[in-house]
Amino acid sequence: MLLIGLTGSIGMGKTTTAQMFRDEGVAVSDSDELVHQIYRSPAAAEIERHFPGTVVDGVVDRERLARRVVGDAVALKELEDITHPLVREARAKFIESCRDRGEKFVVLDIPLLFETGGDREVDVIVVASAAPEVQRKRVLGRPNMTPEKFEKLLAKQTPDEEKRRRADFIVHTDRGFDFAREEVRAILKELETRVRA
Repeated sequence: MLLIGLTGSIGMGKTTTAQMFRDEGVAVSDSDELVHQIYRSPAAAEIERHFPGTVVDGVVDRERLARRVVGDAVALKELEDITHPLVREARAKFIESCRDRGEKFVVLDIPLLFETGGDREVDVIVVASAAPEVQRKRVLGRPNMTPEKFEKLLAKQTPDEEKRRRADFIVHTDRGFDFAREEVRAILKELETRVRA
């Protein structure tokens, strides 16, 4: 079974690319969704202990939590120390279930793949990428996003240029859905060849 690490900076179309892999029948583990599950789990109480006032009705309020940790490296590290081991544990269970089902490929959708060392745990790296002006337009079109917030988020991420350099494959999401979908299919075809070889 090949583990495909899928990453891309904010606004680069990583989520859309992950869906394209799903559409081709590939199992996808979404790190953001795993975090959402953790925020609704008993771990919310632990987060509330560290960041009082960030949990409402037993569920972490992402906006309140973001206000506490964005721009504060110590607070962010504290949060990651709680969530990252739980995400890794959930991802390991997902991979094991895919192996039991005999899946050929599994996509691990990990926004901070390089930043967290996840690139060392996968067989192949796919980066979703777009031109900087397309990225900026996409991100600033999101609700509650400001240029300052965008710059802070970018500062935490490995630059797109470096991600592209370290990738085995790149999906260009600024050339239209059909183009990106064909790139995803071509990647799977190439990996199919590798698996057979």
